Amino acid sequence: MQSSVMLAVRTAKPDSVATNSPVVAPDWVVGLFFYVMVKDSAYFIQPDTGPGPGVLVLPSFWGLTSSVKKLADDLADEGHSVLVPDLNFGALPQSEEEAVRHLGEANPDRLASLVLSSGALLAEKASGDSIAIVGSGMGGSLALWASVRLHSIVDRAVSFYGTQQIDFAGSNARYQVHLAETDDYISHDEVAFMEATMGLEALEVDVHVYAGTTHGFAEPEGDSFDETARDLARSRTIAFLAG
Repeated sequence: MQSSVMLAVRTAKPDSVATNSPVVAPDWVVGLFFYVMVKDSAYFIQPDTGPGPGVLVLPSFWGLTSSVKKLADDLADEGHSVLVPDLNFGALPQSEEEAVRHLGEANPDRLASLVLSSGALLAEKASGDSIAIVGSGMGGSLALWASVRLHSIVDRAVSFYGTQQIDFAGSNARYQVHLAETDDYISHDEVAFMEATMGLEALEVDVHVYAGTTHGFAEPEGDSFDETARDLARSRTIAFLAG
């Protein structure tokens, strides 16, 4: 289903070839269509059997790429209802320099509003009383931030090479953090501070560092992509969400 407001809607078909052909959308999907702001986009997928536990996926500065949609598809195959708001509002940078520049020009209030609204909507429509958030890069930082702002509905948060220098008081989430061994965007002091602030709140946090990797190792759009590390981190994420 496409319009000037783009909403890709798919249901998982474990025993058949997936299709993006037009479907008759249920009422809540129609509501989601009108919720997404003009020129913004989102990707939604859920199992054939209906709503599953909600996972909000927050992309990195590369935007709503095919690899992000593949992650959403994989999570749906695991039984989750997955919503991916486009934090780049339609932009798909062709280089890291362009992606960094686009991020620097982003309106933080607009990003925050989209993340919070998306989380609240997914919590209403997915099964269960809570949702999880999975984010990469800037999306990972936003996932950590949103876990505190949406403390009443977020019970797990996964960040790929994203940190936050915030007070985690009030959070009810468990955390899993995937970090590169070398990262030009994140300092060791930032990671240590974040772990310390989480520790002050007695929050459960599981940190994994991937030897020989650099920032963006889980994303094939960048030069630092490491398929082995990506696959290991993704398997850990799936297990964390299921546990």
